[in-house]
Amino acid sequence: MKVFPAQKLSIYNLALLSVQPSPLSLSLTPANLLSLLRSQIDLLIEQEIAATLWVKLPPGQIWHSEIQRYRQKFGDAVTICTFEVAQTPKKQENRDFSSSSSLCKHNSRLFYSSLEVQFPGNYQLQREYFLIVLSPKFSSLIVACRARKSQKTLMGINTIDGKVIQQVLSGMQKAIPAESLAKVPFDFVSPTVLETTLIDKLLAKQTLRQEEIYHEIIRKRIARVEQQKQKLYKSLQLKDEFLDTACQELRIPLTHMKTALSLLNSPNLKNSQRQRYLQMLNAECDRQTSLINGVLELIQIERNFKQTTLELVRLSDIVPGVVSTYQPLAQEKGIMLAYTVSAELPPVWCVPGGLRQIVIHLLSNSIKFTPCGGQVWVRGRARGDRVFLEFRDTGIGISENDIAKIFDRFYRVRPAASEDRGGSGLGLTIVRQLLESCGGSISVKSKPSEGSTFTVQLVSASNKTHQN
Repeated sequence: MKVFPAQKLSIYNLALLSVQPSPLSLSLTPANLLSLLRSQIDLLIEQEIAATLWVKLPPGQIWHSEIQRYRQKFGDAVTICTFEVAQTPKKQENRDFSSSSSLCKHNSRLFYSSLEVQFPGNYQLQREYFLIVLSPKFSSLIVACRARKSQKTLMGINTIDGKVIQQVLSGMQKAIPAESLAKVPFDFVSPTVLETTLIDKLLAKQTLRQEEIYHEIIRKRIARVEQQKQKLYKSLQLKDEFLDTACQELRIPLTHMKTALSLLNSPNLKNSQRQRYLQMLNAECDRQTSLINGVLELIQIERNFKQTTLELVRLSDIVPGVVSTYQPLAQEKGIMLAYTVSAELPPVWCVPGGLRQIVIHLLSNSIKFTPCGGQVWVRGRARGDRVFLEFRDTGIGISENDIAKIFDRFYRVRPAASEDRGGSGLGLTIVRQLLESCGGSISVKSKPSEGSTFTVQLVSASNKTHQN
């Protein structure tokens, strides 16, 4: 048998090199390893076998609950030896270690009841897990190791061969420091032949546990596929609804334009009527253009939702320019338009060109729904790792029922049956989509005839963890 130095002790290699031919090495998943552990505990409990267990398990309650289940059955009649590998503290340059005798220096600890045996540094055991069952009636060994941290599957050995188990115990005995050897009894002799009925029962339990895991994996896969199916179905349904609604919305201005054209062909048409129908044609053309542009813009945003790279942009670089563009329109309507955006505000994360689109849509809405003599303000402020941009107006306001719908596609607020303020009904939908793509949000406070306040919340550059 090959002897491993204490710092290179490997239970897996001890088992693999113990006899010729070598035990069969298996490729295991964590789920497979758990099923083997459970089948062993099931057998010990059912057959009322009080054994000594040598254990090193992955972290997590699901693993240690199996050992606890066994201990609860037999209490002090069984001995659980838990093998752990101590973590290494970070070394510091010029540190005086002469007075640090209590520091843990890459050693492995073996807890045997109340006894503690320390091993010299061991790196191999950090990547190994095992369960060794020792009793005169039944003995077994399950060991699994991960060659690399990134490796998902485990290489394992599952055996009831007494020779293999005895060689593993002997190898562990040789790795224990001489001063601690007397504390740990290694006089156990593994049975070379097990009862056939025990072997049959163990195989049956392992098969049962593997079937449980297989069915659980299938159940989860089916659930995942069903979830993906529902998600895809919902996405297709939304696309169909969007296409249907878009076609209906595009049909309306076309119908109005066709009506206006047919009326323009009337031989008895007066000049005032001709002028009104021409204005109707112009307005409906603008509306259809707005609809087409809005649909294309929304499709582009949704298509690039996950792939878009965020950029840092300052409100002071965007807001003044957009406000100045809308200043002539505000003056024409007799609206006082003003903004307060400090250049000291931190930059915010947004999709390229997204902040300008957000400001344009919200400012355009505020002016559109504010009557002559009203006021519109744009104000920026920072709080914590967020920057807030408020659009406040003294316009017609929004009813409580409408507030819940204004971000829906093609939804337009119509203050009166006889009044249609046009628009595509996509502006606020686009704003919300742009904000979702950069971790932002938008909220609304409004009452009819009292105006509205739209508050945009953006992530500032001070948020170090914000990534796209």
